[in-house]
Amino acid sequence: MNRISLRSSAALAGLLALAACGQDPAPPSTQYGSNPQLPAPHQYVMPPMSVPKAVGWGKGETPVVPAGLQVRALATGFMHPRLVYALPNNDLLVVESNGPNAPVNRPKDYVMGMYQNVGGSGAPGGNRITLLRDVNGDGQPDLRTTFIDHLNSPFGVVLVGNDLYVAATDALLRFPYVTGETRINARPTRVTDLPAGAINHHWTKSLTASPDGSKLYVGVGSNSNITENGIDVEDGRAAIWEIDRATGFKRVFASGLRNPTGLGFEPQSKILWAVANERDEIGPNLVPDYATSVRPGAFYGWPYSYYGQHVDIRVRPQRPDLVAKAIPPDYALSSHVAPLGMTFSRGISLPQYGNGLFVAEHGSWDRNPVNGYKVVYVPFQNGRPSGPPQDVVTGFLNARGQAKGRPTGVAIDRTGALLVADDAGNTVWRVTPVAAAPTRTAAR
Repeated sequence: MNRISLRSSAALAGLLALAACGQDPAPPSTQYGSNPQLPAPHQYVMPPMSVPKAVGWGKGETPVVPAGLQVRALATGFMHPRLVYALPNNDLLVVESNGPNAPVNRPKDYVMGMYQNVGGSGAPGGNRITLLRDVNGDGQPDLRTTFIDHLNSPFGVVLVGNDLYVAATDALLRFPYVTGETRINARPTRVTDLPAGAINHHWTKSLTASPDGSKLYVGVGSNSNITENGIDVEDGRAAIWEIDRATGFKRVFASGLRNPTGLGFEPQSKILWAVANERDEIGPNLVPDYATSVRPGAFYGWPYSYYGQHVDIRVRPQRPDLVAKAIPPDYALSSHVAPLGMTFSRGISLPQYGNGLFVAEHGSWDRNPVNGYKVVYVPFQNGRPSGPPQDVVTGFLNARGQAKGRPTGVAIDRTGALLVADDAGNTVWRVTPVAAAPTRTAAR
């Protein structure tokens, strides 16, 4: 079976009878940019689910890139690689992780978990950070070591001076870093706790530093889709935190972002940007995931409204006072693409992508035809998006609709190559101009 679908499960026929009617998926292009089409929401007892089965990459298979570019496996055999990060000496850190086990609170949670596991989301994570080093400069790693081990569902990583910060699911940690070391054995300093707990619905904690290194920013996702687990478990969540490195003072920098999974500063304006996963279960065309500049003190709507002041009637109690303050995000990526990583293209060696934003779209679970499953590029001009997204790395789905891989994190190494972490294919891919592509086989 190419795709697990509720419509093919006799055991769930009763639920399907209640969920069968709904919207037809609109072309993703209708939801790109600053003014996406937003149809009326559709209510479901059980939302339709459609998840491509994860089958992995066959021998010699790779994703697809545009003419003039080449993609090769940088390294394979990871345990759910979620993020890749380039250090100043061009060592690469690969974060291998998956979320902690969470309790099942509703029938939908059980069913959704079952289907997402088929799509590769339930694969065991390494809970570690692996170091890759290219010794001879040919673009392929000659050395591979476990850099930090026994972490609690790590995700975000950033180096500031000699301090390496790691955002685990429950805490921001600081490790001493020495250039050239192949393993950190020192115990970390716990900088601050991060919201976690027994449910911990959105477990990933994204991380970046301000351009001057004085502040750290942590993206903390909500503990539910739209507060079905109660508002009390949402304290400090659906927000971006700002932490002062010198004093440890922390505050909520911006709120109402359901799941801010990627953070970075736009190189020209020096303004913080985020990509975020919006809410589910109101139709295949709602709500568009997005990229946005992040204004200090701004409220982006979750859970009470979306795309500004479009009220979500499912949330109780309503908060018209907060809805009145909600501002729309800057740029829609279309519904349910599930962006899990972003990086600005500064320093890229691919000239056609010299000023913009790369976004890794992990892919939908509640839309048919599916959406996402690719890396896109959003062009920028004068610090703002200036056109529709362009496909850069595709081919993660085969002709039978199965998932060979799913992109998660993106980064640019010190040679200007684009790196893509693929958590379903357990691979890190490297994209270069054809003339600069490496020729050696991937390290294992």
